[in-house]
Order: sequence, then structure tokens, then C-alpha cells
Amino acid sequence: MRVLAINDISCVGKCSLTVALPVISACGLTCDILPTALLSTHTGGFTGYTFLNLDDEMKKIADHWETLGLKYDLIYSGYLGSRAQIAFVKDIKRRFLKKGGVFVVDPVLGDNFTFYKGFDKAFADEMLSLCKEADYIVPNETESYLLTGTKDFSAALEKLAKICPHPVITGAQTEDGYFIYYQDEGERRIPIPHVDGSFHGAGDVFASAFCGCLMRGLPIERALSVSANFCYHAIRRTEKEVPDRKYGLNYEREIFGFLKELEANV
Repeated sequence: MRVLAINDISCVGKCSLTVALPVISACGLTCDILPTALLSTHTGGFTGYTFLNLDDEMKKIADHWETLGLKYDLIYSGYLGSRAQIAFVKDIKRRFLKKGGVFVVDPVLGDNFTFYKGFDKAFADEMLSLCKEADYIVPNETESYLLTGTKDFSAALEKLAKICPHPVITGAQTEDGYFIYYQDEGERRIPIPHVDGSFHGAGDVFASAFCGCLMRGLPIERALSVSANFCYHAIRRTEKEVPDRKYGLNYEREIFGFLKELEANV
């Protein structure tokens, strides 16, 4: 099976494509990449980073791929730096997703209930239009709020389910703990363990693992549970072993356990 991951490349600080490529490949899938931007580091905690927008190069890459007849079983989009890139991803889906293929959107917008720098309501509205074309979306609790205008997760899930068959809200904090909310013939939720603090790249680890699990045939509940376990163990190891968290999760040391659980569920 062949997967296309659309995201930025941050050369230092494990996130986006430097997470998606190894994690999805480790699941036994061919993972091709379409970079949206090239950064010296990611933007969370680093200063003085460089940024190169790859809009023009993305179009050249796609045109070349079309001459090769490439088609994908799953397309997964993450960080998109402009409304023009959102429109281009819609075109990529039309041109390269196999009939019956799966489209997964991680609608990267913000954290701590605020937009990331450079994003606003108009950008969120455009991202919502991309979500309407997806089979699965995986917003965090902030992004579910920015897309729907409500901090009530049940209400947000209901709104998102009207535009996407399988919305998933990750890291949802409630009075009785932390959960993944998801839609599967009605509202469902999975309790997840929580580690205090901010761990950059955790969402990318989760989303990449989720795509791999889906392509290996796991039903949504098992795919979410296996991916959440992997992410949790990577966070716990990072908490113990990585002094500066902005460099990303030490997920590599937990990938064997993830693959064992994945294979046990196939």
C-alpha cells in the first residue's frame, strides 16, 4: 500500500514529515512525501528559524508525479501554511487518491485554545472546507473549538460529524479525565492517560501511527487505542530522558512496542 504525507519539513525538532515518514514506513507501508515548507527548526520554542515556502515546488512535484501515474491508498495532510496550500491539497486529493482511498486531515490550527501565529478565523473556515472532503479528521481539543466555536466536546463532535464521516478529537480534557472522542455510529470515547506538560510533535506521532493502523486494517477503535498507547509511552520516555522537550519525542525507542501491538491486532 502507498501513502502520501503532506506536511512541512522541520530539519531539527522531530515533528511533521520527519515523524510521518519513519512511523508510517515502519508500519510496512510505502510513504511518499509532499513538503509544504522547509524550516531550519520548528517554530515551537526555537527563535531565529528559517522558513521557505514551497508552493511553486509543490506544483512541479505534482505535475511530475502525474506523468508517473502515481495513485495513493491514503493521503494524510498536516500543517498547511496558507489558504492557497489548502486549495492545492484538495487538487492533490482529486488527482492522486485512488478510488475508494482514504483521506485523513490533521487540521493544524493552534493550541491552548488560540491560533498559531499567522492563522485566523478565515484560515480556520478554509480548513473546515478541507475537512469536508476528508474521511477522517484528527483535531486536538483546541482545533475542534476553532473549527466549531464550542468547547463542549460532544457538541463539537456532532458538528464535525455533519461534515466528515469519522471526526476524532484528541486530548480532550473533561472533569472526569482525558479522552479521545470519535464518531462511529454515534459518539464514542476512549479514556487515555495524561502526562502534565507540553510535548512538541506528539500530535504528529499520534496521527502518523493512526494512518498506519488504518492502512493495516485496524478498525477505528483499535487504531485509536494502539496509536494513543504508542504516543503515551513515547511521552513518558521523553519526560524521563529528554532534557529539552522542544527537540521532540523520543518515539524511536518505543516504536518496537507499537509495532508489536499493531501486529497483534492485525
